[in-house]
Amino acid sequence: MSCPGVLISATELATVIDYINSSDNPIAAIKFRQTVTGKEVAPSVADYTSRGPSPNCPAVLKPDVMAPGSLVLASWIPNDYTAAVGFNLISGTSMACPHASGVAALLRGAHPEWSHAAIRSAMMTTATELDSSMMPIKDVGRNFTAASPLAMGAGHIVPNLAMDPGLVYDVTPQDYVSLLCSMNFTRNQIMTITRSNMYDCANSSSLDLNYPSFVAFYDKNVTTGAMLTHRFRRVVTNVGDGRTRYEVKVTAPMGTKVAVWPQSLVFGKKNERRDYYVDITYASDGEGMVSHGSIVWVEESGKYNVRSPIVVAPTSGGK
Repeated sequence: MSCPGVLISATELATVIDYINSSDNPIAAIKFRQTVTGKEVAPSVADYTSRGPSPNCPAVLKPDVMAPGSLVLASWIPNDYTAAVGFNLISGTSMACPHASGVAALLRGAHPEWSHAAIRSAMMTTATELDSSMMPIKDVGRNFTAASPLAMGAGHIVPNLAMDPGLVYDVTPQDYVSLLCSMNFTRNQIMTITRSNMYDCANSSSLDLNYPSFVAFYDKNVTTGAMLTHRFRRVVTNVGDGRTRYEVKVTAPMGTKVAVWPQSLVFGKKNERRDYYVDITYASDGEGMVSHGSIVWVEESGKYNVRSPIVVAPTSGGK
């Protein structure tokens, strides 16, 4: 037999008792909650979510993107099967992961010729850094200040835009091997990962992976004010319209100068590639502050805005 009821707090109890004592005919009703949209600002970065940089490889900006997780419920079967209804509920990153994976699966279905790196790139360069109020996404764990890419990556995923990103940053197996070589992985360790003896460190070794983001780390213990420069090389592939032209738009992190060359990329056909270089110059900061900006390649018709986050941060952690 069901027994309708609600749970209330001690404070709410006092209010109910006052109402009962002050009314000749007290009436109560139970109404199911409805979902109300458009009133709350979303999304925001949860206070419990993991933040970058990656301790194993800080040269590659992490996280990549953010996705819905908090208060999004998923069911799972407990090991001991003791739940009264046969399953438990969980939310948080346990739901953000399948959301992001689902988007990647949809992109794989729509573009079976794309590599995993191209799919990740499409999700990152089309992500939004703005919430529903068109203001920067807030970080709950940092007193609701604007979230940095170390908290949200490139931003919140936008699946529809990711289907047609304009440009992608692709990565080859050798590129990954070059990264592993720069991290001092041994040949045997690399073979364990690649399951092949085709790759080794004889060809190249570089931390500058062809990633759709940029991170410039500095040692905050070096002389404050010392000028530092990081140079990056990136290669983009045109997966949008055939003949097209892109112009660069730079938002430099506070206290930095960002130079990009060339400042325009011209493509004659689809799947054509172009490379460009980025110099980020900044002064060392004894306070260990994190600053961030972006590089956006804007297609001449305005159809595509291919955005990559930039982060300048200390190697030993920032504020």
